[in-house]
Formats: sequence, C-alpha cells, structure tokens
Amino acid sequence: MRSIKYKITIYFLVAVFFTVTLLEVLFIFFLRRHYYDNTEALLVNQLKTSADFYRKYCYSSSLVDNIYDNVDVFWKQTNAQVQVLDLNGKLIADSIGVKEGVVIHDDDVRKALKGEKGRWIGRVYYDSNEVMAVSYPLMSGNKMDGVLRFITSLKEVNKSIRAISILFISIGVMVFMIGVFLSYILANSIVNPIKEVTKVAERMAVGDLLVRSNSKRVDEIGSLANTLDYMAEELKKRDELKNDFISSVSHELRTPLTAIKGWAVVLNNEETDRAMLDTGFKIIEKESDRLSAMVEELLDFSRFVSGKVKLNIEDVDISQLIDYVNVYLRPRAERENIEFTVYCEPDLPLISADSSRLKQVLINLLDNAFKFTDSQGSVLLKVYKAENNLKIEVNDTGCGISKEEIPRVKEKFFKGKNSKSQNGIGLSICDEIIEMHGGTFQINSELNKGTKVLVTIPFEA
Repeated sequence: MRSIKYKITIYFLVAVFFTVTLLEVLFIFFLRRHYYDNTEALLVNQLKTSADFYRKYCYSSSLVDNIYDNVDVFWKQTNAQVQVLDLNGKLIADSIGVKEGVVIHDDDVRKALKGEKGRWIGRVYYDSNEVMAVSYPLMSGNKMDGVLRFITSLKEVNKSIRAISILFISIGVMVFMIGVFLSYILANSIVNPIKEVTKVAERMAVGDLLVRSNSKRVDEIGSLANTLDYMAEELKKRDELKNDFISSVSHELRTPLTAIKGWAVVLNNEETDRAMLDTGFKIIEKESDRLSAMVEELLDFSRFVSGKVKLNIEDVDISQLIDYVNVYLRPRAERENIEFTVYCEPDLPLISADSSRLKQVLINLLDNAFKFTDSQGSVLLKVYKAENNLKIEVNDTGCGISKEEIPRVKEKFFKGKNSKSQNGIGLSICDEIIEMHGGTFQINSELNKGTKVLVTIPFEA
C-alpha cells in the first residue's frame, strides 16, 4: 500500500512536470513564431520594394525582358536568394543559378499566383538547412506578370531559437528539481501531523482516553486533532457514566435481592407465625415487582439503543389516557401528601400514537416529579391543544435541576447530584419515545423552585 506521503509527492511532481512542460512548449512555439514572423516581415518589406519598382518602371516590356534588363535592381534589394517565376510557376531567373525552367508548386507560389502574399518553410535540395520562401505577385497596372520570390536560410534563426530553447529547458529542469524538493517538504508538512494524530488515535483505540493531541494548528488537521480530543473527552465521560450506571444498577438490584433472600431465610422456619408470613410475602412481592420493573426498564433501554423498538400506532383518546394516569398516581400523591392536579382540555382530538408508550412517558415524568417534590408540594399535569400540536406539561415545586445539569439530564446513564433515579435511563427512554412520535421534549428548571417539562406531539388536524 502506497503511503499518503508518496501519493502527495507524486501528484505534486506530476502537476509541476505538466505545468513546466506546457509552459516550455508554449514558450518555444511562440518564440519560433516570433522569429519566423520577423524574418517574414523583413522579406516582405524587401519584396514590396522590388514589386513597387517593377510596377512603376517595368510595365512597357515583357516580364522576361524586364528581368534581364533590370536583374541587378532585384538582386540588390536583399541578401536573400531571389527567384522570378512566370504565371505558370516556371522559374525564369534565380540569383544563385538554380536551374531555370523548373516549375515550382510550393504553397507560397500558389498563393502569389492568386494575387496574395505567400510563405513556405521547408527544405530545398541545394541547402542542408531549412529555408523560408516568401512570394509576392509582380503587377503591371492591373495585370499580373509573374511572381517574385525571396528565399532565405533559417540556419541562424533556428540556431538562435535552439539556444534560447535550451536555456529555458534548463530553467524548466531546475524548476522541476526545486519542485521535487518542495514536494518532499510539502508532503512532510501534511503527513507528519497526520502521523501524530494517528498515534494519538491508536492510543485512544486501546483504551487510553487520557491522551490528547493538544494541536495548535488552525487547519483541517488541527480540526481533526481537536475533534479527536473532544471525542476522547466525551468517551471518558460516557465511560464514567457507564461505570456509574453499572455500579448503580448493581446496587439497585442488590437491594431487592437482599430483601427477598433475607425474608426467604426468615420464612423458611417452622416457628414463623402467620403475621410474620404475611409481612414477609408482601415484602417479597413488593421487592419482586420493583426488581421486575427495573429489569423491564433495562430491557426497554436495550431495545431502544439497538433500534428494535417499533411503535404500535393507533388512534388514541388522550383524555382516557390522562384519566388512567390520574387514577394510577392519585393514591401515591395522597400517601406522600403532595397536591396532584390534573387538567385535560375538553374535546381533544384523537391522535395517532402508541398508547402504551405514551403512558410510559407520562408515568415516568410524573414519577420523577413526585420523587423530587417534598411533602406539602404540588405536581401539575396539564394537557391541551396548540394549533396542530398536543401539549403535555408536567410542573412540580421540587428541588429543581442546576443549569449545568439541564443539558445532560436526557443523556444515557446520567444521574444528577440530586438524582433519586435507579439507573439514569428513564428520561433517555422518554426522549426516544417522544422523538419516535415526531415530537419534542423540553425541560426548564431552577434550583429550589421546581421543574417544568413540556412535551409536544404533532397530530393531523
């Protein structure tokens, strides 16, 4: 497997190579074009001078006579090779003695015969170097008599282009070598911090949740390092909560089991009278119910965490549900001397929900309200409609919850300082049930003044 460092280096070098190569190709192309265009412009100026001379002073005779009579004039206009061709492209005269009578079909000649300036670059048999030929029509009035052609060797021009190209290719090679060095530094600047973060993550993976990267970087790697630190802190907190939860559950389970075992030993005696038997059986039954409720709550929590809970949706008359809760908890309120008030707005519509789960939520919320409310206190259950939402309020005058703990009371396993819950998962289960109904769950509280819980469940009008 190739490392990120290797990939970064290769990708950077490929980018540098193609960029430098493209720039070199473009530079050489435009350099060559610049030199060739300048050479052509020089020949064109000389051609026009000769063509103008022919048009002004050589119109009275034929092309052949004019060329032979005034050949020196054409030869002296340039250092280039001069050729004169007739309207058929046949060579009439050549300044360096190329065999006359040859028909030339090069592109520049064909364009000149059409009355346009033409240029051709190529090789000729009498020169080992590339040449440039520029042709221009010879006009006598409005009539074309022939073609004037200047040919020059590109030996020196190509030599200059080659020298400059080699210089810039050398510079390109140097730039590429610098790119190799910079790519190595760049790869290290990215990979080394990642390696450090990876080492920290590996230590976290084996259970060392106290290790921190403490990165000062302000880029994506720094963000990743900070996220890992945050994750480790959260895992540490959740691990502590889990341990507290296990300890709490163990303690809560031990209490009823101890009572059951203790009374079983007491009752397993022939001398135990009937009154003692009745007391013992009632305690065993009560503790068994308590133990069963705790196990059921733990099973519910496990189902919610694993996503195996499915709601049994049906049309629910919320008024009947509130009546059941009122009857169920009224004896407890009287026993604990707490004023329990229930208000249910009349004519509430049927809602699509799981009645047993909503009942579980109500009983859990009211159970918490009673636990945290002292004797002579009050608990209010209020149910009403607001637009297309069912509102359920539970208010108590209990000890309240601190501002620091409110954001965490719905977390799994969390138990506050004043908590009297068995395992810290009741509100977490309520939150899951309400969320599955598409609702919201809000808790507002103030220490020593009480708590207000608001549940909102949407329904179709």
